Amino acid sequence: MNATPARTTNSQRTITTSTQGSTLADVLERVLDKGIVIAGDISVSVGSTELLSIRIRLLISSVDKAREIGINWWESDPFLSGQARQLMETNQELQARLEGLENELKSLKAAPVTSDVQID
Repeated sequence: MNATPARTTNSQRTITTSTQGSTLADVLERVLDKGIVIAGDISVSVGSTELLSIRIRLLISSVDKAREIGINWWESDPFLSGQARQLMETNQELQARLEGLENELKSLKAAPVTSDVQID
């Protein structure tokens, strides 16, 4: 990281800036290494009656840093994990088979009972 540069204005006052000399890559590397949290609440009210409340929480970090602090939801997310996708497909196949068996059972119950025994 570069030392904090100083700029001089017309009135000879010094203004210290913290980002001058840093590239976007340096800033991105620093953010991903340390992580950054952005939090906010949005509330819509009429008079003293709250109509809507939204809580926004955003964490930006590297995957390694997220794992380090205990955040790894993407590893078990069915839309992001290959194994979970397989399980979802198997589940859908089993549900389709179950539905077919239930329909077959309903049709057997609805069919009239006939006797195959012949009396002579």
